[in-house]
Amino acid sequence: MFDIITEIFTTIRRNKMRTALTGFSVAWGIFILIVLLGAGNGLIHAFEMSSSECALNSIKVFPGWTSQAYDGLKAGRRIELGNNDLVLTKEAFPDNVDEVGAWLHQGGCVVSYGNEYVSADLDGYYPNVTKLESVKMLKGRFLNDIDINERRKVAVIGDNAEGILFDGVDGGALGKFINVSGVVYKVVGVMKDENKGMQHQVAIPFTTLQLIYDKGQFLNNYAFTTKGLETEEANDAFEVELRKVLGSEHRFAADDQGAVWFWNRMKQYLQTSVGMRMLQVAIWVIGIFTLLSGVVGVSNIMLITVKERTREFGIRKALGAKPHTILALVLAESVVITTFFGYIGMVAGIGVTELADSILGQSTMDNGFGSTTVFANPTVDLSIAIEATLTLVVAGTLAGFFPARKAVKIRPIEALRAE
Repeated sequence: MFDIITEIFTTIRRNKMRTALTGFSVAWGIFILIVLLGAGNGLIHAFEMSSSECALNSIKVFPGWTSQAYDGLKAGRRIELGNNDLVLTKEAFPDNVDEVGAWLHQGGCVVSYGNEYVSADLDGYYPNVTKLESVKMLKGRFLNDIDINERRKVAVIGDNAEGILFDGVDGGALGKFINVSGVVYKVVGVMKDENKGMQHQVAIPFTTLQLIYDKGQFLNNYAFTTKGLETEEANDAFEVELRKVLGSEHRFAADDQGAVWFWNRMKQYLQTSVGMRMLQVAIWVIGIFTLLSGVVGVSNIMLITVKERTREFGIRKALGAKPHTILALVLAESVVITTFFGYIGMVAGIGVTELADSILGQSTMDNGFGSTTVFANPTVDLSIAIEATLTLVVAGTLAGFFPARKAVKIRPIEALRAE
């Protein structure tokens, strides 16, 4: 065994440049595969994190403008959603609609406490918004059904607003009374402020905002959780029926896509999941073909090695060398090259993914409703990296087997004539 190892390294030293180039193709193949897998995992992990932060089985309904003339009314008419749409949706689809809630907005408010004040957006919510959105409570409680039914003047403020208004105040904001453009609210909770703009965030009961700010029955949009809609086809069929119900209520055509529009998270999730699976397949295909380039490089160097050493192998066989010893010599050289450089590529690839994790591991962007994670944990499991490297070693060994087999079969007299 020691003699074989010594001879392998002697052969490699005699062909340093050729070995280095072949080794580079092997290392590059495994490196690219690991980096691609890491980048793909970063996107997939971010998608999974964003999906877990809100209810996937939810649909938001937004008002729009009619794109068709209908029932004597012209196109371009604004559709306004109201409280009756919540009841209508619940009653029309008892088997598919679970909890229903709505959202109402009042901008340009000034929130003050003592001598401190901030500019804020006032949002009217139903309690189920905590199930629909990624509301992170830091202190106290969120709004509840009693707040809605009794139209209480209570508020949940963002932590950024608390930091400004209640800086140095014992106990912070909980239990204190804030003034919102002349209306006093009691702070019952503090939430993580996801608003990345200049405006701060204050949540109050939906019914309270409607009453105090004279919104009538109007609402900006409404949302509900669904049940029994597990496929994209089922969600499409439900949307068609919901559009018919709303069209009958607001007098617009059942096929008018512009009158109201839906944000169906379950359908979006199903569509994106297909895209993520296709991305994974594409990454593996690209990575495997990159690995094949390294395997081809090993095969080529083995072919050249066998050709250059044909006379040597003939002399060995003439002196009594067994075929399996020559086969073992060629295969061992192939294994050494692929293992050594494959390990280098694996370590480099893992290093790059760990570096990317430290720099871009929790990248987020503002999606208009808050922040969304777009890149998270772009790393590869060590087991997968090792398995990919071992696969490369096995493939490299097989690549060296056929030239070695050719060397074993050659007759000594033919080998001695070779040039």
